[in-house]
Amino acid sequence: MISESCRRQLAGFGLTTAHILYRRPDRPWLLQSYVWQEYDTWPDFPILRDFLVFWRKSLDGALHSVVVAHSALNRPAEIRSVDSMLGLH
Repeated sequence: MISESCRRQLAGFGLTTAHILYRRPDRPWLLQSYVWQEYDTWPDFPILRDFLVFWRKSLDGALHSVVVAHSALNRPAEIRSVDSMLGLH
């Protein structure tokens, strides 16, 4: 059984990390940090964009900045089929 994260990686998704700085509603001069991580596609980042739209609509903390890092963990050329399997105890 293949995991959902592995399927997404093989479909071209990569691990996306966003470091979000936002202003606290009770103290606007104070910045708070939030780290978001999900499998998403580069360069459009549709899942991250949906999350940021949700943030703006539903949460009180105003966004200050978002820094994004993306890495394609598996590439199709790196996947090879296995001819045999050996188990060791």
